[in-house]
Amino acid sequence: MSQLKVEHNVSLAPLTTLGVGGPARHLIEAFREEDVIEAVRLAKRSDLPALILGEGSNIVVGDRGYDGYVIRVMTSGISEIGSDAETVSLTAAAGESWDRFVSLAVDRGLAGIECLSGIPGTVGATPIQNVGAYGQEVSQTIERVKCFDTELDHVVEIDAADCGFSYRQSIFNSSRHGRFIVLSVTFRLMRNGRPVIAYKELAERFGGKSPGLAEVRDAVISIRAAKSMVIDKEDPNSRSVGSFFKNPVINEAEFDRIRSMRPDVPSFAAPDGIKIPAAWLIENSGLHKGFAMGRAGISSNHTLALINRGGASTAEILALRDHIREKVAETFDIELRQEPVMVGDQA
Repeated sequence: MSQLKVEHNVSLAPLTTLGVGGPARHLIEAFREEDVIEAVRLAKRSDLPALILGEGSNIVVGDRGYDGYVIRVMTSGISEIGSDAETVSLTAAAGESWDRFVSLAVDRGLAGIECLSGIPGTVGATPIQNVGAYGQEVSQTIERVKCFDTELDHVVEIDAADCGFSYRQSIFNSSRHGRFIVLSVTFRLMRNGRPVIAYKELAERFGGKSPGLAEVRDAVISIRAAKSMVIDKEDPNSRSVGSFFKNPVINEAEFDRIRSMRPDVPSFAAPDGIKIPAAWLIENSGLHKGFAMGRAGISSNHTLALINRGGASTAEILALRDHIREKVAETFDIELRQEPVMVGDQA
């Protein structure tokens, strides 16, 4: 059995991309799968909650911190576990950098995740919210997810069909939230596949040409960087969790109501309704890029990114969040839903 090193009263703000929040009561860095499992079991024996942390790119920590165990998953490793004439299956440890994994796939000519380049975070975080961008979602290529089942107290493998994937949803963040701790993810990628050009900005950039995977990866990173959606210590607008709000999915009657108010409303087909860009709703509710409330603000490069302008508290971030929600609700009678996960105590 490994000897876990437990640190106490550790500030969580520096371990997140937003840079806000109080301390963790206990913190463990787990470099092996068995360390992750042992740390989870330790928290359970101590009758304390456990938070699984990767790169902290999709969480908002309360100002009072987290009164339990924070387990930083630092596992690494990428391996090929199978292939055929058309596909290759790669398994990546939960603690692997997501963008490093995408880069490796692109370098090997494996298609399916190239449009997800530049997204901060770890591989293990991607199935939880069914991460997606620029016309791709990880659910399109995930084959199975290896997890520690905290209820059954053993390791299980869950096929993609049983993961409950939908828009920013899965069994990992919905009704069974907290039960499954992701240990690794297996992806099935297309050998010599063509990149996906389904997103307007990408299509316009290539002007009808047929780019390669590497060209698409470079273009996506360039577009994301222009919006401050790539982590850059020199860019204060990147001190965020990325998109703070989900794009609302509404029914046809609701869409007709909004279209009667604003015929120019953009929309996209979704499996369970019609999707409207949250950024458009915010901008047309009287708010704008660069809007600030104290030390919290809207990025000057991306309407959906709420940023820590320097020394912000979580309370200030949430006050801005609530103000934006209220303006959108007043203008369009639509409720914006938060995308990042709230962690710990705020009040």
